[in-house]
Amino acid sequence: MTPLRQQLINVLTLKGYSKRTEQSYVESVAALATYYHCSPELLDDGQLEAYLLHLHARGYSASTLNVRLSGLRFFYARVLKRPFVVEALPRPAQPIRRPQAYSRQEIGALLRLGVSNPKHRVFLMTVYGAGLRLGEACTLQTSDVESGRMVLRVRQGKGAKDRYTCLPPWLLEALRGYWRLARPRTWLFPTAGDRLSPITTRTGQAIFYRARARAGLPNRGGIHCLRHSFATHLLEAGVDLITLKKLLGHTHFTTTAGYLHVTAERGAELPDPLAGAAPKG
Repeated sequence: MTPLRQQLINVLTLKGYSKRTEQSYVESVAALATYYHCSPELLDDGQLEAYLLHLHARGYSASTLNVRLSGLRFFYARVLKRPFVVEALPRPAQPIRRPQAYSRQEIGALLRLGVSNPKHRVFLMTVYGAGLRLGEACTLQTSDVESGRMVLRVRQGKGAKDRYTCLPPWLLEALRGYWRLARPRTWLFPTAGDRLSPITTRTGQAIFYRARARAGLPNRGGIHCLRHSFATHLLEAGVDLITLKKLLGHTHFTTTAGYLHVTAERGAELPDPLAGAAPKG
């Protein structure tokens, strides 16, 4: 490992960035160095701009370009102390994508028909029933299930923030049944054959893809669409945006308000959305 890469990792660690962000930023700087076959500290503004234009010409999405640009901005400003090198480079505009959600009936089909493994079923039920991000669901601990308060604790969610989200009665019942069967210790959903490690995000995503295929549901994205479905169904049931923002752990109100477009398009008012999705039997 080069001294510059280690220095970048050290700064990211001290500032509390997640491992995922650390990996993305390190990859961004490493790709730049590989492209020019030299240390990134030797590059000037024009070379950086030419590199980003090269990525754009190769068809990289706006999201990927922004991640690369964020990594380079951080590296030059925080590690090399040269903010003037990249501060003038514009951010690519990202297309506005509305969140896609499944109906209550589709969620029910996913949970009833898509999975036969009890652990996998309860994992998907938890992602949907508590509106979790994939990484949040994978790293849940048994002590995070607070049945007395009917809440689920989310440790170090996006932005390194703790929060509480709802724990519907049907989900609590499913979690209790799963606990009696699997007896998880620290991690609520441990890796198969290794109770000392949590399930990986890759495994969690694979569980969803298999379940979606078996249930015959349309492709509306990855497992994150279960979180979108959670938010959409709560709005349709009359939950206000402020409460929903807290449950989802959003930083900006405009992010939560984006679900209003989905509910308007669906044009439905559902009285008890989460309970209706719980599998029976």
